[in-house]
Amino acid sequence: MSKGQPIDYHVHFDKRPEIDKLFNALIKASGSDLHLKVGLSPRMRIDGVLRNTKYPALTEKALEELIFEMITEKQREFFLENGAFDFAHSLSAMDRFRVNIFRQKGTISLVARHISGDIPPFEKLNLPPIVQEIAKSAHDGLVLVTGPTGCGKSTTIASMIDYINRHRPCHIITIEDPIEFLHVDRKASVSQREIGIDVPNYGEALRSLMRQDPDIVLIGEMRDNETLTAAMRAAETGHLVFGTLHAASAAQTIQRILDLFPQEERDLARQTFALTVKAVVSQQLLKGLKPEAKRIPAVEVLLATPIVKKLISEERESDIPTAIRGGRGEGMQDFTDSLEELVRNEMISLEEAIRCAPNVEELKMALKGVRASSTGLI
Repeated sequence: MSKGQPIDYHVHFDKRPEIDKLFNALIKASGSDLHLKVGLSPRMRIDGVLRNTKYPALTEKALEELIFEMITEKQREFFLENGAFDFAHSLSAMDRFRVNIFRQKGTISLVARHISGDIPPFEKLNLPPIVQEIAKSAHDGLVLVTGPTGCGKSTTIASMIDYINRHRPCHIITIEDPIEFLHVDRKASVSQREIGIDVPNYGEALRSLMRQDPDIVLIGEMRDNETLTAAMRAAETGHLVFGTLHAASAAQTIQRILDLFPQEERDLARQTFALTVKAVVSQQLLKGLKPEAKRIPAVEVLLATPIVKKLISEERESDIPTAIRGGRGEGMQDFTDSLEELVRNEMISLEEAIRCAPNVEELKMALKGVRASSTGLI
């Protein structure tokens, strides 16, 4: 099979594959990820920690049988040719897994992320109210959710899309690799396109996007300048575009975007981004104190106010943190604000907050009621 060709993911089994027993065990343990590796017993990530199980260690033969039982012959050929393969596997309409199989040290390994079909609301995710307000009020522009791998970006965006789906008559198109959350048509009509099944690649999906009359677009991951250019073009023409990006903060998001463009194209990319950006939500997951909230997001929110747009267009990313502090009354917050609130509400420990704080002294001062200055931008 050549690269870029759609792969048939739709497999019909007379019986469920044996690996589903492990997937069910992960769900029962409220785990997020399953790790399978030759020579080790299966491991599960629970509350952010990778834990051993009581299952026997996996031989190479046993692991290959587990994996190859749940994929087609074409998928197997693609994996053997390329050494890695991503796909989605469903236990039910409510429980899906984002699966990656890969070779390391000459043997096969698997990592699977559990994705629940039950899309959690903002309140259950412990997101700040401004995130719902963005989903409620934004009708065009670019909304980015950023952060490291495993910080809950996809879940946050799924919650925002679900809110729009329930409240707005519109056409939502998602382009994902693979589809993670399944959206049922409610007030909106939702078309979900999966790379490798419905379309060969992101480029093809983006090229045909405007012919599909979207109001809202979700691009699963902003991977390159082609994807970003298409996203900003859609935002320029009156569409609301959501996307994810690997960046630690709002200011770093801007630099990360520009780094994806050649030097000679960066000025145009900067001005286009300043024009189209609506909001940047950056988050990281922390260890929670409460049994019902064992993983808590610390969230930074940047809203594209006129001052923020001016700073971006004038290459003043270093002033973005000050702009966020000055925009607290409009719903903006930085990580220090978020950590302070989480500590005060006893959602996380002070030790956890200090461990993750971008500026420990600033956090300690905030907890004493002293806030950093937010003046002097204009």
